[in-house]
Amino acid sequence: MTDAGAARAERAEENGEVPAPGGTEVTVLVVDDDASNLTSLEKIFQREGMRVFTAQNAKAALELVRRHRVQVVLTDLMMPGTNGVELLRALKEVSPDTEVVLMTAYGTVEVAVQAMREGAYDFVEKPLKRMTIVKSVRKAAERQSLLQENRSLRQEIRLLKNREIVGQSPALRRVLDVATQAAPSTATVLILGESGTGKELIARFIHEKSARASGPFVAVNCAAIPEGILEAELFGHERGAFTGAVTRREGRFARARGGTLFLDEIGELSPQVQVKILRVLQEGEYEPVGGRVEKSDARIVAATNRDLLAEVEAGRFREDLYYRLNVIAITAPPLRARREDIPLLVDHFLGLYCRKNGRPRLGVSPEVLQKLTDYSWPGNVRELENVIERAAVLCRTDCIGLGDLPDAVANASAPGATSLTFTIGTPLSEIEHRAIRETLKHTGGDKSLAAQLLGISTRTIYRKLGESDA
Repeated sequence: MTDAGAARAERAEENGEVPAPGGTEVTVLVVDDDASNLTSLEKIFQREGMRVFTAQNAKAALELVRRHRVQVVLTDLMMPGTNGVELLRALKEVSPDTEVVLMTAYGTVEVAVQAMREGAYDFVEKPLKRMTIVKSVRKAAERQSLLQENRSLRQEIRLLKNREIVGQSPALRRVLDVATQAAPSTATVLILGESGTGKELIARFIHEKSARASGPFVAVNCAAIPEGILEAELFGHERGAFTGAVTRREGRFARARGGTLFLDEIGELSPQVQVKILRVLQEGEYEPVGGRVEKSDARIVAATNRDLLAEVEAGRFREDLYYRLNVIAITAPPLRARREDIPLLVDHFLGLYCRKNGRPRLGVSPEVLQKLTDYSWPGNVRELENVIERAAVLCRTDCIGLGDLPDAVANASAPGATSLTFTIGTPLSEIEHRAIRETLKHTGGDKSLAAQLLGISTRTIYRKLGESDA
């Protein structure tokens, strides 16, 4: 139930009225059994550009808080029936984020202080002074907004840190099976694959399944840090080690102590840093710039979208480092090799970005889902995520249509055939040969990925192709 002040505020909301210039949009509920005091405070806050509700008792106040998003409740402490402290407790049950400011008369300050221990933001003494009451309500509103923003940021960070690997395709399951087997060991893992295939997610999966799960997971994008400072960034430096080193600084290896260090884009390392990484893998120690030798206690998981073997042959990557990294190799499948996962990924990203942008959950039309499945996704899962975020923002209805997709995706044609047929009596060797050749076409010549899709070793592919060419 609302009184005249609440009704006026509701009409203002419906008419889209904007708060007075110079004021910050704040919604305040004033609770007082004194009608003249209510009217006076309502006028004060309206002049400050605030949206104002009023109530003469706790029951009406709680009803308003349930129906509207109220930032600050300004309530009299001493009221017949339910007093201000009892209202405070009830408000914190109904809307924990709402801040409460108490109005107290002489002799009730001690009670107000006790109420602050129970969650009240502030109290102001009667007779009320305009500037004092406005300042207190504004500060309470700022605190409420800040707490809500911090909570939202924490939620977003938690979602980003705990991003799950979505999919049920055979290609993805085989990768996760290998990752699960590798996780409990101390072996170095090298994750290969195109950009946007989720290599860091696989690295986090390995970390979380390992005995080091309670330790830190430290990720370093080797391509994003300038070559001149990458060494200091990885290994740390002592004070005065170089110009600008005014304090001692821990490197990423030290921060990853007891956990996992993920070296992304390791194919971009300079020869000088390659030598130092090799020393860590061989000797288990490193040397901070300008400092003494320290022991490493970080498991290394590396990733690259380059063909490291080709880089070795070209003389750009050390062969000994390659074999030290390549103890267990995992190839993250491109999205085109796991199209059956696309509907699951679309549903996952749609839920994520509808929440993030404050939108109700959107639907996806069958024709859109078909286009998303048909597209080749050169940017892989990262590109799909960007497309879904864009659609979640731009969609003007409750269902994503073709007009909400980028032209390249909306105009995608269906992929070629993904099955093979054989005449009864075809020699098994020919069937194997054709299956390998077609799978290699599907993976763009990536033999490691083709081997994973076929459930055989890379060595078997080389052998079978060698036999067919003989």
